[in-house]
Amino acid sequence: MAVYGNSAARQARAIRAGARKGWRRRVTAWAGRNPEAAAADVVAARWELGARAEKATVRLVRPLWWRGWRLRHDRRLAGRRFNVDHVLISRCGTAVVVADTKRWHAGRATAVVGGRLCCGTEDRHEEAEKAARYAALIGRALGMPGVAVWPLLIVHGSQVRDGHVQVWTVHGMVQVVAADRVLGVLRGAPQGWSWRRSRRVAARVDEVLTPYR
Repeated sequence: MAVYGNSAARQARAIRAGARKGWRRRVTAWAGRNPEAAAADVVAARWELGARAEKATVRLVRPLWWRGWRLRHDRRLAGRRFNVDHVLISRCGTAVVVADTKRWHAGRATAVVGGRLCCGTEDRHEEAEKAARYAALIGRALGMPGVAVWPLLIVHGSQVRDGHVQVWTVHGMVQVVAADRVLGVLRGAPQGWSWRRSRRVAARVDEVLTPYR
C-alpha cells in the first residue's frame, strides 16, 4: 500500500516557518507583534484543513486496497507544477481514477447550477476544469489505449447534492462526490480482476507520476 506524503501539511509548515525566520521574527510572532506571521498563520491554517481532508480521504479509500485496487497518493507529473492527491488503479486495470480532495464550507451545499459547479453561492467550476485538465494530461502521459482516466473531486465538509453529481467541462465529465459516498461510487467502476494488467498499469503510473516533493 502506498505511503502518503501529505505535501499540504509540509506546505503549511513551510509557510509558518518562513514568516518566523530569524530570532527577531520568532520573538515578535510569539509576542503577537508580527503581522507577517499572523497573516501566514491564516494561510497555513487553510493548508492544514486541506491536509486533514486529504488524510481522511486516504483512510476512506484504504478498503479498496483489500479489494485489489492499487493506491497512490501525493504524486506529480514530470514537467508540471501541480500535484495529484490520489491515484487509484482499478483491480481490472482498465480505469485510473485521478482524485482531488476538497474541503469546502460545511454550511453550503455543493451542486451544479446552470451547468457550473458551485458551493453555495461560490462558483467552484474552475476546480472541476482543473481536475479534468490534469486527468487529460495524465492520460496522454500514460499512453495506454484501453485504460480510461477518470477525474474525481472528493468533497469534505460541504454536502454534495444527492451525494454525487456530474459536471461537464471543456475537457470532459468530472464526477463530484461527497466523501462519505466515495467508496460506493468507486465500487461502481469496471468489475473483474486482472492482477497482471493492473500491475502493468500501476507500473506505468509509477513511471509517469513520481512522489511529490
